Amino acid sequence: MQRLISIKKIFTADIFKISFLNAIAVFIKMLTGFVSIKAVAFLLGPLGPMGIAMLGQLNNFTNILLAISNGGINNGITRYVAEYSGSPKKYQLFLGTGFWITAVLSVISGLVLIIGAGYFAQTILKDIQYKSVFYVFGGTLMMYAFNTLLISVINGFKEFKKYVTANIIGSIIGLLFTVILAMNFGLYGALISAVTYQSVVFLLTLFLVMNAKWFKLNEIIKKFSKTAAVKLGHYSLMALVSAIVMPASQLIVRGYISRHDMDEAGLWEGINRISNMYLMVFATSLSVYYLPRLTELNSHRELRNEVFSVYKLVTPLLLVFSVLLFAGRDIVIHVLFTHEFAGMRDLFTFQVLGDFFKLASWVLAYMLIAKSMTRTYIIMEFVSSVSQVAFSIFFFNLFGTVGATIGYACGHLVYFICMIYIFRKIVFMKPQTSQ
Repeated sequence: MQRLISIKKIFTADIFKISFLNAIAVFIKMLTGFVSIKAVAFLLGPLGPMGIAMLGQLNNFTNILLAISNGGINNGITRYVAEYSGSPKKYQLFLGTGFWITAVLSVISGLVLIIGAGYFAQTILKDIQYKSVFYVFGGTLMMYAFNTLLISVINGFKEFKKYVTANIIGSIIGLLFTVILAMNFGLYGALISAVTYQSVVFLLTLFLVMNAKWFKLNEIIKKFSKTAAVKLGHYSLMALVSAIVMPASQLIVRGYISRHDMDEAGLWEGINRISNMYLMVFATSLSVYYLPRLTELNSHRELRNEVFSVYKLVTPLLLVFSVLLFAGRDIVIHVLFTHEFAGMRDLFTFQVLGDFFKLASWVLAYMLIAKSMTRTYIIMEFVSSVSQVAFSIFFFNLFGTVGATIGYACGHLVYFICMIYIFRKIVFMKPQTSQ
């Protein structure tokens, strides 16, 4: 009877309801992401591994620029909008401040991209002929930045249906852009799609929120608060470090592998794409429900209960999915890629193990964000990134590309152990027994 009650409690919990709703959007994003990978690999033929590697480099770079273009304030906007959702005067200060930060920084970042297009093409894509990709990216970056800002606001107000709709639209548009442009322009088209589709999604996200009670543009643009900017600054530092350091570490590792063999770099990028796709199911649910929830809790007892309730839900699901993914790796490679990616089979073992440590550490690491533990968060991002780069290069020199996945697993294991130590008072607190 108690087991039935426990099961019922899980399925009626807020995180399950929200996760189920969000799962629709995530499933579509996964599906479109997989189709996109397959399309690029198929359309590029023998150049598939090299093309996937170049797309990986460009995606890491766009993530860095996107964070810079809005000051890394997205998590802060979500947190303070959620906290002050019942007080229009307070949340409008954060909306207005976020608007001006995004507007100014995205214009500056866009100009830098346009002016330095040749340099970025040579540095990131190793070919000056792709400088027009960075012209396009610079010209559309502002819309890209404002789309992420609006998504963060929607998340903060817990307007989950709009959040799901926006993500579904983004996934479908991303797929259409990738397939159509890659089909017509090859690798160049795939690169253009990577830096433009989010900008188009902005127009549709804007349409979704235009009638929302909080969306009063004439009021928002009048607001700018130094106090709000300082508060967002704590999140800005965390987000900027995360958005710059982590992609930079991937750029370094992928670049190191590509100097030895560009096709091997493509295989490494392919296995990372698979990880990103399925971990997104868990990560998006955590960001939608878990982060706002943690901001509401103050006592160690409440935080412990929330953390372990999430572990009890996501850990079994991740274990089952990991086993199925490993067992069906040949099918996954055949369905998602082409025969040029057959060598990816040997990369699954340590990649899947690394994914497990990665998600396990995320559950604890979200408390660093929710509780504005800025210094600790920044230190740990550097620890994680440096350890992954060091381990990956060290083991790559010993075992080849498989070694890079061993480094991935070791880096996330180090991060997980550090998270347990930082939150040891919460993790090892004795559970409250019922009287």
